[in-house]
Amino acid sequence: MTNRLAGALSPYLRQHADNPVHWQPWDDAAFAEARRRDVPVLLSVGYAACHWCHVMAHESFADPATAAAMNAHFVCIKVDREERPDVDAVYMDATVAMTGQGGWPMTCFLTPTGAPFYAGTYYPRIARAGMPAFGQVLSAIAETWQTRRDEVDRAAAAAVGSLRSRSTALPAQAPLLGPDLLNHAVATTLADEDREHGGFGGAPKFPPSALMEGLLRTYERTRDPAALAAVTRVATGMARGGIYDQLGGGFARYSVDDRWVVPHFEKMLYDNALLLRAYAHLARRTDDRLARRVAGEVARFLLDDLSTGTGGFASALDADTDGVEGATYLWTPASLAAELGSTEGTWAAQLFGVTDSGTFEAGASVLQLPVDPLDEARYRRVRAALRTARDRRPQPARDDKVIAEWNGLAITALAEAGAALDEPEWVAAAVAGARYLLDVHLVDGRLRRASIDGAVGSAPGVLADYASMVVGLAGLHQATGELEWLDAAQDLLDVATTCFAAADEPGAWFDSADDADILIVRPRNPIDGATPAGVSLLVEALQTVAGLSGPERAVRYTELAAETWARAAVVLARAPRSAGHWLAVSEAAVRPWQVAVSGADPELLAVARRLAPGGALIVGAEPNAVPLLVDRPRQADRSAAYVCRGTVCDRPVTTPEELAALFR
Repeated sequence: MTNRLAGALSPYLRQHADNPVHWQPWDDAAFAEARRRDVPVLLSVGYAACHWCHVMAHESFADPATAAAMNAHFVCIKVDREERPDVDAVYMDATVAMTGQGGWPMTCFLTPTGAPFYAGTYYPRIARAGMPAFGQVLSAIAETWQTRRDEVDRAAAAAVGSLRSRSTALPAQAPLLGPDLLNHAVATTLADEDREHGGFGGAPKFPPSALMEGLLRTYERTRDPAALAAVTRVATGMARGGIYDQLGGGFARYSVDDRWVVPHFEKMLYDNALLLRAYAHLARRTDDRLARRVAGEVARFLLDDLSTGTGGFASALDADTDGVEGATYLWTPASLAAELGSTEGTWAAQLFGVTDSGTFEAGASVLQLPVDPLDEARYRRVRAALRTARDRRPQPARDDKVIAEWNGLAITALAEAGAALDEPEWVAAAVAGARYLLDVHLVDGRLRRASIDGAVGSAPGVLADYASMVVGLAGLHQATGELEWLDAAQDLLDVATTCFAAADEPGAWFDSADDADILIVRPRNPIDGATPAGVSLLVEALQTVAGLSGPERAVRYTELAAETWARAAVVLARAPRSAGHWLAVSEAAVRPWQVAVSGADPELLAVARRLAPGGALIVGAEPNAVPLLVDRPRQADRSAAYVCRGTVCDRPVTTPEELAALFR
């Protein structure tokens, strides 16, 4: 065998093309070879921006002796979790079940039929901190396979049985979706808030982006100050901490501490898209200056740092620079003085929390902004000088892979935030992204998961790809008033509701299509994680497109959403901390708003976009040009706004003042 990754689409796989390990892509040929040789499969799953993936690659996969052992006793398969989330989901479930924890790099040992029998995450080359050396693990697995195959078979059978038992559909008699359920979910969630630093839980602490959006919508329904205060605390804590790039904008994936000070440095498209949506919503709801500034800087980060130049957005910036974690972003008092001079360097160190002892390793610090400077002009000047100096440093690598799901999140955020905050450049970027995805990723009516440099891969789209794209296209329809985006959204939604439905289980959905690769279990997971669950995105897609469509489609989509809620509301009841996106779409479901501006008057649209609650449907177009404007004419030759709450509609109004009064 030889290493077969050189021609892979994924930059992560190509990072391992020069390893002495005979890496294979996930395909039938690799498993056929394992059966022919009667050896286990060593499955390694990671992603391009992952720091510990790089560490294990350097320590073990580039080591000739370790590679020789891997090649001798295993067929070694490398998977990019971002390209194949279905494979990652199945074997991450197995890893968590076997070890009690998950993460990347993920290391699973499988039978030639794909059944897992042993799993872990990062293994060091030399044993330390209670972790066995990777070579010891390899030897033990090879010896067990050769001499105690019955133990392997029992472990594999138990693992597969456990995975299949957990892959059943949610019960069809979930709690009723309504204000009582949402109030319970919010109260339970707020009880876990870190009221000192913002956010939920302890270290490591992840941005609760979807939960922020959900709590803002709760505040709009209930006017409960506790919900708004929780969002404001976490938004402020993150924006002032080291998890936020104080010079270049954009958020890192998570904070290793509970105070948002030290980031895990990779910057992911999905985090920044979801956070742009939340910060823009907070800004328009409260006129918070910090939230407005951060929304603008995150949008700028997407457009400047993650734009691929083709319309799509790249997946991530790496955690490492030249093999050193966070090297691009670290400062000391001396390095600040070297760039700014003694006086300005001292001021900058005080402003950004850079100390002699440091906040990171070896006395270095990540920049924070504990308070806004009194001298705004001086701050802008120093910040610009430091950004220029940082740009001269070696930069982290970028994963240029364009992922449909994450680009859908970015299209939604840019379209929604651009319309609400009057930033037409953001809407234009969302339009370009949507055109790229529809031109490149849509092949014979089916969505592909990933592309790079305009070449689309073979990995099929999963449920989250379809649903996220539908929501983004519906957002563009609302931001532009153009029918083509609604038509495209409806077409994709019709495919999704056909290919991902669970037969004989109304309201139940799988995360992989009915004609996708057959894995040991067909994955489905209703829990929101760092990104929303595919099914919670699907509910948003169904609700949104139903409200924007004509009667026939609206009825079908509404029925499918109701069937899904009959199963999924249990997630909010039992695990609200892991149901941030469910909360957001639930709030839109229990208090649906529609605003149709006949004549597309920009002043009326501006009022609606500023004052309507999150999740409201807002479209401006000429009468009868789009479904929401059918039989909604102008009034006395003036543009008119038609406002409906569910099935109850107000009389049309023609002035911004009258429209604002309806929202009050």
